[in-house]
Amino acid sequence: MTHALLITADETLLDELVRLCAAAGTTPDVAADVGAALRGWSSAALVLLGADLAPEVARAAPPRRDGVHVVAWGSAPDALFRTALAVGAEGVALLPGSAEWLAAVLGDVGDVGRARGLTIGLMAGSGGAGATTFACALAQLAARGGPTVVIDADPLGPGADRVLGLEERPGVRWGELARTAGRLSARSLREGLPRYADLAVLTWATGDPRDLDVATVREVLSAARRGHDTVVVDLPRAGDPVTDDLVNRCDQVLLVVTASVTGIASAARLVARFGDRSRLRLVVRGGGAEPEAVARAVGVPLIAAMGDQRGLAEAIDLGLGPVRSRRGPLGRAAQTVLGLMPAAA
Repeated sequence: MTHALLITADETLLDELVRLCAAAGTTPDVAADVGAALRGWSSAALVLLGADLAPEVARAAPPRRDGVHVVAWGSAPDALFRTALAVGAEGVALLPGSAEWLAAVLGDVGDVGRARGLTIGLMAGSGGAGATTFACALAQLAARGGPTVVIDADPLGPGADRVLGLEERPGVRWGELARTAGRLSARSLREGLPRYADLAVLTWATGDPRDLDVATVREVLSAARRGHDTVVVDLPRAGDPVTDDLVNRCDQVLLVVTASVTGIASAARLVARFGDRSRLRLVVRGGGAEPEAVARAVGVPLIAAMGDQRGLAEAIDLGLGPVRSRRGPLGRAAQTVLGLMPAAA
């Protein structure tokens, strides 16, 4: 499933769709009749069905599948929307107005049908708990198994790019994405972010406005999940609409808590803010109290505990990231967490 299937006998429509495919960097298969359309229907990554052949294809009743869009010029009569519904299409795209949107859809051709990336949110139970560091540790290990991205949504944090040693890498930051509109291609995001091998990061450049809006963050997270196996979100502690929306879209939210009286008290107050706590899990850092006792006091199930790691600041200063060895405290805790994560959708 690596190609788009274009189903149309309309040469003008076909020329435009081929042009959009070229702009998106994908090579399409073309079907100019219903027989050819049915032969390629199930194996294509994406199906763009021209309005001219849509009624015939609908009468042939191909099997239902994701990633089907009916495409027409100008305006569409009500009958075309009924046909799109009959064929199981996700919608009707009208050219030329939808050209940019279609180009973004075509840019994701290699990702159509893949599982949605596992999304893990990290939040500090109190200031200085080390949530950003642990988020980066999780991402470092997850990236050994497939494309992984850290989304830094905490404007007052230390900067996930600095923790990972990627601050000098070229790529897009929040400021550039905030100025875009429309559908964001998963491939464009994956290829555009600062990265090393399979590990990427999205954060702020110096001078970027630090306020994010829900629509931008939602679109970025959607593209990140389509294009990566694992998405790690570094969440701020502030209870604002952006944070609440991100939390609701995470498969699991990890609260990083220090095993101290002040850390436990702060985390317990933070937990009280959550209506649904079923996806909350606790990561306890440092000594001072038994991890299970901390979990009972906070009211959230324990998923992992870790001691303080020697040489952590030096490793980060050297641009090596927080995990130098799987056998260190961060490495062991991160492996435990990843092993207990739910499967991606």
